[in-house]
Amino acid sequence: MQTWEAITSRRNVRSFDGRPTAATDLDRILEAGRRAPSSQNWQPWDFILVTQRETLRELAKVWRAAGHVAESAATIVVVGPAADNEFHRAQFDLGQATMAMTLAAADLGVGSCHAGVADIQLARELLGFPGDRDWAFLISLGYPAGRPLVPIQTPKRRPFDEVVHRDHWAAP
Repeated sequence: MQTWEAITSRRNVRSFDGRPTAATDLDRILEAGRRAPSSQNWQPWDFILVTQRETLRELAKVWRAAGHVAESAATIVVVGPAADNEFHRAQFDLGQATMAMTLAAADLGVGSCHAGVADIQLARELLGFPGDRDWAFLISLGYPAGRPLVPIQTPKRRPFDEVVHRDHWAAP
């Protein structure tokens, strides 16, 4: 898949077909996150790859809308420093790493869906990350059930001319 095709094919996938995702593909997705841009090359992230079914089921409980994690082939937990970190911008870098991984997944035909973590204590108990890390996102991964990733011709997005302003803000 080419970059543009991965961008236009990527969508949140919450239903997976049950097939495992190859370890080499998971490593490539993780490498995309590791290589993501980071302000001042800070790299405030750590990634925990979860593939054990029971852990995935429990991990799905850390956010009310993370049920897709329970049936994923794997889930990457993106862990970062406290929100009040010294740079006050880790969330931006974590978002870049998350997007890099979801695009790399799409490039491989692997579906993904991101979710937040409301119960950071449960996540910490399940995964054992240190107490000075308290920001986390989930990226569930697996092959889409029902329909593969293909470019979406008519995305449900605001019209281009409503979103893009050139040289100054102009009402559509």
